[in-house]
Amino acid sequence: MKNFKEEELIMYIYKDCPPALTAAIDQAIKEDAALNERVVTLKKTAEQLDRLKLKSPSPKTIQAILDYAAKSAKKED
Repeated sequence: MKNFKEEELIMYIYKDCPPALTAAIDQAIKEDAALNERVVTLKKTAEQLDRLKLKSPSPKTIQAILDYAAKSAKKED
């Protein structure tokens, strides 16, 4: 049985993988209880993350990042 990468399982959860991969994971979940548990856990985690209310960085933080990026770009020239 194929060992699926976390990235593949996350794509599966978000319905963002190719049909062949979806079919392979669907089949593997039916045959492998441990894989099924991994997928269930990842789904719960994704649901929790989707419910988080994220705060935007402060304008001061954004400006510091932009300043740093500008300085770094000048050093490369």
